[in-house]
Amino acid sequence: MVKVNDIVRFLNDVGGGRVSRIDGKTVYVEDSDGFERPALASQVVVVGQAGTKAEAYERPFDIKSKLVVPDKPAPKPAAKPAPVFETTEGEKLNIVLAYEPREVKHLNTTTFCPILVNDSNYYLSFAYMTRGDDTDWTTRHHAVVEPNMQVELDEFGHDDLNLMTHIALQYIAFKQDRHFKLKNPALVERRLDVTKFHKLHCFHETEYFDTPVLSIDITRNDLPAQPMIIDSSALERAMKEKRRSERQGKPVAHNTPKPKNEIVVQDLHISELLDNLNGLSHSDMLNYQLDKFNEVMQDHMGTPGQRIVFIHGKGEGVLRKAILDELKRHYPACEVQDASFKEYGFGATQVTIHRPK
Repeated sequence: MVKVNDIVRFLNDVGGGRVSRIDGKTVYVEDSDGFERPALASQVVVVGQAGTKAEAYERPFDIKSKLVVPDKPAPKPAAKPAPVFETTEGEKLNIVLAYEPREVKHLNTTTFCPILVNDSNYYLSFAYMTRGDDTDWTTRHHAVVEPNMQVELDEFGHDDLNLMTHIALQYIAFKQDRHFKLKNPALVERRLDVTKFHKLHCFHETEYFDTPVLSIDITRNDLPAQPMIIDSSALERAMKEKRRSERQGKPVAHNTPKPKNEIVVQDLHISELLDNLNGLSHSDMLNYQLDKFNEVMQDHMGTPGQRIVFIHGKGEGVLRKAILDELKRHYPACEVQDASFKEYGFGATQVTIHRPK
């Protein structure tokens, strides 16, 4: 609880000062020059209790009367940096990149703000970069973020999403004026599923945010998130082979279409659909699995008699029940039965496509 005369710092901006007055959820912070700045109480952190002194924010005394040369006022003494408050858990790096919608109830029109959370006792010198599938990297923000702080990086709208299908964060961790253990610098690259910016269920409150955000782990307990690995040499060889075949007039091999009504098998285990599950809740995973289920169903709705086997596993039956609910609501004409346990084990459902009558 912020009180009058508390010494505070701004969470999303530099500086701070003494709380001179409070009006509802708004606090007025007086800086070293005597100016008041309004801020939400949730956007400041107390660094000194009411009644104590914090030298970094004391208003300097008037020294004009002591000047030797009246027309050359002496410069104000440099303010001392605010003290760094360390936590027991902060010796390990925990870095999160969160995307906060300005208006979560209007996802199709709102803008979004990426926020970097530095949950550690280290300063982070970082660069935040993005690129599209067919574009080069662009540096969106670079700075130094203080220990146990968060900083806003940028603001963008839906028109910018095609330039953000890939994100990268490069950082170096260090401390000032004290002994510390070295941390390895890191470059973490992640593919960003931009369709999530249209889905309300992808935004959640977290340990760092009281409002819904799309959260991505960059580093957890000193371990950077596993980077996306692409065999660039294999891609290059495949493209060279394609160009060579085209120059020689040879047809390029394509996948042979499946015979009509051959059983289609789709494994819905989340580990088969996604390579990296960092930052995903159980609800996110279930929604992703259902999206894949509906995608396969829509691809084959034009083929009456087509049989599809969805492998969901036994588990607690949550995914199977969700699939049956989807079939009942959206595909009532389709035939549903347990798939052959000899071929697919216990934990698979077979759907036969029928058009609505």
